[in-house]
Amino acid sequence: MKHLSTLIIQSALFNFQSLLHVILLLICTCTYVRSVAPSLVDRNKEGFPGVFFKLARIGERLSPYVALSCFAMAVSMIIQ
Repeated sequence: MKHLSTLIIQSALFNFQSLLHVILLLICTCTYVRSVAPSLVDRNKEGFPGVFFKLARIGERLSPYVALSCFAMAVSMIIQ
């Protein structure tokens, strides 16, 4: 008999580890886009597009912690 977890398809919103992966990848992506083309991210500082500006700020200011989190995410994915 198959496990119930294999029968239910979970999205990233309902699986905490997947949600953390999505947030971490968004932070890294927004930070990279801001370093390559700052005008794309800097012009939208309010509203829904402002979320990407804030994620880029988090990536810039907390870059050592983001790097450690990326490393921990990679190790956890390899172990699984």
